[in-house]
Amino acid sequence: MKSADYSNIKIQPEQAKDIAKSLYNLVGEVKTLPGELDFNFLIKTKEANYILKISRPDEDLKYLEFQQEILQYLSKRNLNAPIIFPDTHGNFISSIQDSSGNTRLVRLLSWIDGRLWSSVNPIKDDLLFNLGSEAGKITKALKGFEHAMAHREFEWDIAQSDWTYNHLDLFSSEQKQILSHFQTRFKGVQNDYNNLRKSVVHNDANDNNILVSSNLIHPEVTAIIDFGDTIYTQTINDLAVAMAYAIMGKPDLLEASLPFVSGYHSQYPLQEEELKYLYNLLAMRLVISVTKSALNKQKEPDNNYLMISEKPAWDVLERWMQVDENLAYYSFREACGFSAHPNENSFLKWAEKQHVSLNDFFPTLHFNQLYSLDMGVGSTWLGNEKEYNDLELTSFKINRLQAEKPNALFAGGYLEIRPFYSTNAYQKEGNSGPEYRTTHLGVDFWVKKNTAIHAPFEGHIFSIHYNGNNKDYGPTLILKHQTDAGIPFYTLYGHLSESSLNLLTQGQKVKKNDLLAYVGDVSENGDWAPHLHFQVMLDMLDNTHDFPGVAFPKRMSVWSSICPNPNVFFKDEGLRTSQSTSNEELLDFRKNHLGKSLSLSYTKPLKILRGAGVYLFDNTGRKYLDTVNNVAHIGHEHPRVVKAGQEQMAILNTNSRYLHNNINAFAKELLKTFPKELSVVHFVNSGSEANELALRMTKAYTKAKDMIAIEIGYHGNTNACIDMSSYKFDGKGGQGAPEHTHIVPLPDRFRGLYQGDNTAEKYAKHIDRQIDNIHAKGRKVAGFICESIISCGGQVELPKNYLKLAYQSVRKAGGLCIADEVQTGCGRVGQTFWGFQMHDVIPDIVTIGKPIGNGHPLAAVVCTQEVANAFANGMEYFNTFGGNPVSCAIGKEVLQVIKDEKLQENALNVGGYLKDELIKLQNPFPIIGDVRGQGLFLGFELTDEHRQPLTEKASYLANRMKDFGILMSTDGKDNNALKIKPPMVFSIENANELLDRLKQILKEDFIRF
Repeated sequence: MKSADYSNIKIQPEQAKDIAKSLYNLVGEVKTLPGELDFNFLIKTKEANYILKISRPDEDLKYLEFQQEILQYLSKRNLNAPIIFPDTHGNFISSIQDSSGNTRLVRLLSWIDGRLWSSVNPIKDDLLFNLGSEAGKITKALKGFEHAMAHREFEWDIAQSDWTYNHLDLFSSEQKQILSHFQTRFKGVQNDYNNLRKSVVHNDANDNNILVSSNLIHPEVTAIIDFGDTIYTQTINDLAVAMAYAIMGKPDLLEASLPFVSGYHSQYPLQEEELKYLYNLLAMRLVISVTKSALNKQKEPDNNYLMISEKPAWDVLERWMQVDENLAYYSFREACGFSAHPNENSFLKWAEKQHVSLNDFFPTLHFNQLYSLDMGVGSTWLGNEKEYNDLELTSFKINRLQAEKPNALFAGGYLEIRPFYSTNAYQKEGNSGPEYRTTHLGVDFWVKKNTAIHAPFEGHIFSIHYNGNNKDYGPTLILKHQTDAGIPFYTLYGHLSESSLNLLTQGQKVKKNDLLAYVGDVSENGDWAPHLHFQVMLDMLDNTHDFPGVAFPKRMSVWSSICPNPNVFFKDEGLRTSQSTSNEELLDFRKNHLGKSLSLSYTKPLKILRGAGVYLFDNTGRKYLDTVNNVAHIGHEHPRVVKAGQEQMAILNTNSRYLHNNINAFAKELLKTFPKELSVVHFVNSGSEANELALRMTKAYTKAKDMIAIEIGYHGNTNACIDMSSYKFDGKGGQGAPEHTHIVPLPDRFRGLYQGDNTAEKYAKHIDRQIDNIHAKGRKVAGFICESIISCGGQVELPKNYLKLAYQSVRKAGGLCIADEVQTGCGRVGQTFWGFQMHDVIPDIVTIGKPIGNGHPLAAVVCTQEVANAFANGMEYFNTFGGNPVSCAIGKEVLQVIKDEKLQENALNVGGYLKDELIKLQNPFPIIGDVRGQGLFLGFELTDEHRQPLTEKASYLANRMKDFGILMSTDGKDNNALKIKPPMVFSIENANELLDRLKQILKEDFIRF
């Protein structure tokens, strides 16, 4: 059919409007809808909405009657299927003549509310499961349906797809290779495939035939429509068809398919035999799709709908070819509740009856016990990232252990989550951000170099050579064996010596206890220390010389089925897989035995076991970019700070009543960062203690109690600090401002009482009013406490000159000025070391919090000599741990690292870049109402067009960012501000990762609508 022919037969909206009026007496707004064969229109009337379907010329009436019967059949089974309405003459299928004299058949169907699947963003696992469930319900309902038209010849039936073999000439050589690959595999299974169970199935649950509810957070499939492709075929084809479209656009196709398969199986139980074919059937549906698109380009180049799935279909085909077919099959089995590998249970029963002595495995070693070496993500033995990446140091630690326990064999690691695999080399882009192959699939035996390894079973050499082209891991040997029942399995031996290559040849038979190989030296395997990696596999997954030694924890049940625990042979207590406490158990204990007011971050809490730099690592080894933890000021577990604390802790840790160099040295370095007027230090343990002490000093100096503080300010968790914290006493559980606390409005230039740039004087006048209020009560002003950027208030920057005007008024009234630098200090704001310095003021007292200790409980109060003298009134101030040698060693090292690594400069440059880029995002995403902050103390606020807070959207954004591996949190008066205050080692690369994920999530439905 030529282009002109399609233009001639196409029905225009005005024609559809006339047809709706004449046949159904419907008058309303008409909108064109997509369709492959029919011309479809939405008719919106005042009473209801309808779908008008007008056929092409000379459509088969029996075919439309077939569809009508399906809908009537389903409606009796309580499925949400469209209802067919009769025309004014009582006909459910009407016949008209178009302007060219062609006969057209017309139907009117009820409209089912919902969004098209193709428009939904994001499509998460629970929605995929729900779609599978709904598709399964339809298959189950259609099981008893029969109709002659269901047995027609039909090109979209996978079982009849052999017609595609004749059209390979339409494609490029690369495309031909992909298509012929799947076609050849499909040809090869026809005999068994033809024997699979058959039934009438929908056969076309594509992304434009699926309707989804309007709920933007928890969407559900409301209906699967358009039964025009319904056919009698292998039942499993229906699952393959729907799955092919459901996974389009997903980075990890196999992972996206699994909740769908699971949902389908929950409603229509699949048979194990059927799952063998699912991988290839999905591909064959797409082979049909791209072949039809290629033909339709020639027939109807103006019909864009016919090519709507062409590009995404090719994308899936190309990437699906990279998915191992057997791995897909095992994954589908696991998703349906079967053991992933079909031979797993039989193999384990056989293996339980076998016994391999470790002494026979390593006959040249003399040991009488097995010692488990913990290399998991939470292992304290591994130490921090710098330590375990130091090959020489870790090798020394292993050698020392071996010397301490000469009669022990060191081993372990099966299903162990290891932190050193949380790197780019083991990363993939999953459907929710980066994922890492962190789970170890074998057992490591830490033994001396050249230790002989002997065969645990008879078998033959499957392969022996280096891992690919990389000699860093030494040669790898793989043996193939079989059980008494003929079940094949493989054993792998990694990190061998180069001399092992000369011992055996491929295909050679080996007997039990034969010499196989020798363990390689560090120079040969590139690892910490000589060891053997031993692994068992039930399938090589098309690998010929090697096999993955680590896997993604998300699919551990699949991989542990393919790679059973080697200890099934050794049966040694020391090799038992360690079981960590589940998140649910930890949560239950917290609820029952920890303070009820303790909170957890995120809707689904994280179990964090390790930190390094800008990252935190959970119990699966997944690393999260931390944009929240300003306490880890110079990076989580900075090795220099850890070392400084460890070294001093090993010598002395006592109170400050003794002379010690550390307290003087730290105080000296700290005071170098302050104006000369601030020259006295008191060391404490936390920001709360620092502010508590500052308030005591203020009252001691002024002999007054009345303090002025900022709305939504937060200064700590002690009684006095809570009394100064509007964030607490004006929030949940609070009882309002105490008698001696006087709150002034949050000086928010975006949504505050006064808006715009020149608001300092207006906001400062409220301080004057509170001073007058205090005086009117016959009392004096004690002081004014203010963060240099208001943190819990939503990262609110103070207006220019606000702090200067505030200080002038307070001092004129005889009060002191406290700068709360707990969050903003130590170079974080970039342009200055302390936040107050941005405002050209010198406080009387400055409070510093845990960032100075990089997470160690260390804080300080710095004040003028006059304030210090007034506080020293004879009552001793003593703090057992404030200023102890360990804390002071850590604090001094933190200051030195900030200087050596130029972290203040980094905060200025990276923070400036990030702020500029966030401001640019306001144009495409106007939901970002305001961007503010300085250095690496930034925030942005989500508001509507009227500057009203969008609290739910902010919470959604923070939780979705966590899903993608980035930790953020909300704050502000209305909890609609996202705050960014990461460790100071945050880089441009980290900033770009944050920005890219923000862009991705800001496009999601809940944020957009």
